[in-house]
This record gives sequence, C-alpha cells and structure tokens, in this order.
Amino acid sequence: MVLDMSLDELFDQFDKLRVLIIGDVMLDSYVWGRVERISPEAPVPVVTVDRRERRLGGAGNVLLNVQALGAEAIICSIIGTDGPGDLLEQELCDRGLNCDGLIRSKSRITTIKERIIAGSQQVVRVDTETDKYITIDEREQLISKAKELIPSCHVVIFEDYDKGVLSKEAIAEITDFANEQRVPTVVDPKKRNFLSYQNTTLFKPNLKELREGLKVDFDVDNAEEFQAVVEQLKETLNLKGALITLSERGAFIDYNDEKLKLPAHIRKIADVSGAGDTVISIAACCVALKQPPSIIAGLSNLGGGLVCESVGVVPIDKAQLKQEAKESL
Repeated sequence: MVLDMSLDELFDQFDKLRVLIIGDVMLDSYVWGRVERISPEAPVPVVTVDRRERRLGGAGNVLLNVQALGAEAIICSIIGTDGPGDLLEQELCDRGLNCDGLIRSKSRITTIKERIIAGSQQVVRVDTETDKYITIDEREQLISKAKELIPSCHVVIFEDYDKGVLSKEAIAEITDFANEQRVPTVVDPKKRNFLSYQNTTLFKPNLKELREGLKVDFDVDNAEEFQAVVEQLKETLNLKGALITLSERGAFIDYNDEKLKLPAHIRKIADVSGAGDTVISIAACCVALKQPPSIIAGLSNLGGGLVCESVGVVPIDKAQLKQEAKESL
C-alpha cells in the first residue's frame, strides 16, 4: 500500500481490504406500534403492534460500516445456539457478511436488545444478555479462529462492548499474533478490558472512556494537560497511536510522531447513535492503507459527523463521505 494517494485512489483501495472484526455482536429488535389504552392488569400502556424489524447491533454495526466502505467485513465472535442466535446469523448472511469466524455455543445466550416504540416514544427496552466471560474452551476456539483468519486480513478491529467475548487473555494472544503477522490492530474499548489492550496499533476511546479507563480527570480544553493524558495512555498500553473522539470538540490523534486536533464539522445533529462505530471503521481502513494521521483522523471525524445527521443507527454512505472529503479535507 502507498502513503501518497488521491482521495479517489484511497476510496478505490477500500474495496480491496479484508477487515476482521473481533468482539461482541448482537441483535437489535424493534417493535413499532401505537398506544390507545391503558392495561386493566396494571397501569401500563398497551402497545398495538404495527411492524417489527431486526437489525445488527454491537460489532454488527461496525461490520455494516466496513462493508459500506467497500471492504470485506469478517466477524469473529461467539453467540448462542438459541433462537436469537439463528436470527442473528441469518441477518449476517442476508447482508452478505462473512461469517467464517462465527462460533455457536450451547452454553451461551445470544444478546438481543428489544425496543418497544409507540409513535416516536420508546416505551421500554428489554435486554436478554450475559456479560460473563466466555469459557476457557470457547476462548481457545475464538483465538484459534482469529489466528486462522488474521494472515489473510489487512487490519483487525477489536470491538468491545463488555459482554464477555473479549478477555485480557484473548486480547493479548490475538494481538501478539497479529503483530507477528504485521497486521495492525485498532481498538474500540470499553471499561472492563480498557488496560488489557497492550501493544495495539491505534486505540480509540471517547472522553468518558479515557477518564474512566485511566482513572484520571483533566481539562480537555487545556491542550497541554490533555496531551499529557494521551501520552500517559500511550505509555501505559505501549500503543503506536491513539485517536480520541471529543464529541462536539472534534477529534485528536497522536500517531506516527504526529499530534493533530481537528474541530467538529458544523452539522444538524439528529442522532449520535452509532457514530463511534463509523469512526472506528473508517480509521481502521485508513490504518490498513498506511495513511497519515491527518487522513485517518480527518476522514473518521467527517464520517462520524455525517451519520449523526440520520435518525437511528445507519452505516456511512461512501459516496457522500467521498464527496464531502473532497470539499473539506
């Protein structure tokens, strides 16, 4: 891969990538209806169902974003052999996603988040899930499958939702193997395993995760103080780089001996859900193509803002991202 390329060439190169996403994949279920009466059994609304919909959640949204960029997205995860697991696997297959790394386990339940929506108001959310770590045997299966797939991939994304698929042991062994194969690793962390991602290539927490993960407080608007915390993060985890998403303040990247802060793009925000998934997907593809920090952070920051203009969790529109990148980067 070459460092210097036009945006047209970069977007064309996305189509040649194989991206392995390891982590917690789940099913989002939506029930839309209307409320016209209160239940005689309890003081709760009765929702008359108009329609139902299933969507990929968790790491599934990263898969969809990577796919939307043109790359091949490959899931490596463990789900149950239950009904929701069947629905989840079917959803992955229906969307043309690579399930070579999907492992089914009789001892594990599949995460499903069900949202009941009346009109535009969410009435209740019902989560069926476990956050217990997978068993030792399941962990060995996950590691073995990851090692089987990594040599043919251009980048690995750790997509951690603290649901137990990823543990410090699995993270360490997979990262070491990826480094041996010279395949970069990009991380979207959560609190439980925050300090387990040693020796990874690019680490992408948001401000809340950075504060909680390092157990430090700082003034993000004080450039010197903030950069010192990012340096502490890099040293603690022995990272090659860090990309910090700063919400309305934009993004900051410290990678390949460059430090760069980018402002947020002025937009009409409809929904911030899923923006982090878009950011990690774009960043990982740019890292795979050995792009400079300005492109990694600039394109990721732009894409994260773009999806916030849509209601609900939606993958990036590649053509729109390319057009806006030409205008603004």
